[in-house]
Amino acid sequence: MFAEFRHPALSRRLVTRLRTVGQRLGERRVRFMEVCGTHTMSVFRNGIQSLLPPQISLVSGPGCPVCVTDQAEIDAFIALAGMPEVVIATFGDLMRVPGTGTSLVEERRKGADIRVVYSPLDALAIARAVPHRQVVFLGVGFETTAPTVAAAVQAARREAVANFSVFSAHKRVLPALHALMGMADVAIDGFLLPGHVSAVIGADAYRPFVAHCGVPAVVAGFEPVDLLSALVMLGDQAAAGHCRLENAYDRVVTGAGNGRALALLKDTFDTTDAHWRGLGKITGSGLALKRDLDMHDARRLFPMAVHPSSGPGRCRCGEVLTGRIVPTACALFGGVCTPAHPMGPCMVSSEGTCAAYHHYGEDITSNAG
Repeated sequence: MFAEFRHPALSRRLVTRLRTVGQRLGERRVRFMEVCGTHTMSVFRNGIQSLLPPQISLVSGPGCPVCVTDQAEIDAFIALAGMPEVVIATFGDLMRVPGTGTSLVEERRKGADIRVVYSPLDALAIARAVPHRQVVFLGVGFETTAPTVAAAVQAARREAVANFSVFSAHKRVLPALHALMGMADVAIDGFLLPGHVSAVIGADAYRPFVAHCGVPAVVAGFEPVDLLSALVMLGDQAAAGHCRLENAYDRVVTGAGNGRALALLKDTFDTTDAHWRGLGKITGSGLALKRDLDMHDARRLFPMAVHPSSGPGRCRCGEVLTGRIVPTACALFGGVCTPAHPMGPCMVSSEGTCAAYHHYGEDITSNAG
């Protein structure tokens, strides 16, 4: 295991410290949640679960942007793809997410013009190349990706690219954390906070949340030593009965965050209520384009009546996203639902918890849940 780590000696010391934390916890059991989908994949890929003492469990949260996108928004994406004048530009993870009756990849097979891009600016380039078509970029993600979408929208406005628009389904992480702590059937004793989002919004943004909810929280990076360091910090706090915000990723994350990215978000988006898979409607958790950007807002340019849907089949992705269950508790997991034939977004996305469980196996998840 450690031979694969970039810093094996440090990793061994951190694992020893985790065992000491376990001894200090004694009979007490604590559940820590990693919020970020990239953290989830790093945890599973590096076998972090198997290195934890039995007193500490790790559970995945709503940190996969594709996974938390509401089913009605997925259906709206598919409905947009069916409009003859529209070219859809999207990140690849969205293609195979099941809608209520079909998916983007199925619609492309039927002839819809749906193109996978790697950046919102790629979508803007498509709009410049096909001025007779309406190009809609599907904006999914947290504060990490939202600034790049904002940059594309602002560029479209400056250049008067009238046929470029964004369907904003962007979400904000902090309101979701508050919502999780308000759920009676979800027990969380500490948070591994997302490094990428924190690099934008800043570590200090979490201070009111930690003070209000009384739960330890540590900003974490993505290397194994980053995660182990953050887990030691969380464990130390839990064992000592402390509750504070710590930053284990200060080589990237500052207290104030990225000022230019925050200014771009402020100039482009207003906060709005948003629906999350598994969490329902959360006040102020979404990002909507400002009214002076209506000409680039696909929600206003293409009004559609999309009815709420609980999603396909008996998929329990929403419960996985909130830490209520681990993927193997879902009757569909590994049988009806596989990466080749996904029933829900948690099995589709490269950051999905179900995909991580399926790919890396249960042998490294003995401390999960």
